[in-house]
Amino acid sequence: MAEKEQSDLSKLSDIDINEKIDSTRRELFDLRFQRATRQLTETHRFKKARVQLAQLLTIQSERGRSNSST
Repeated sequence: MAEKEQSDLSKLSDIDINEKIDSTRRELFDLRFQRATRQLTETHRFKKARVQLAQLLTIQSERGRSNSST
């Protein structure tokens, strides 16, 4: 299932990927804030957001490398 999600992410444009990276980082910030104030009940969202951020950053760096090598 992770491969399917990653292939869907790789079809996004560079602008969409940057927007998703920003929104995922904001989500992680909000989750950390909720955890610090003991308002977080869905702790599994941390892992999901971190994995998605890693996938997006990987796609972004792969595109950067391919654009600079051509």
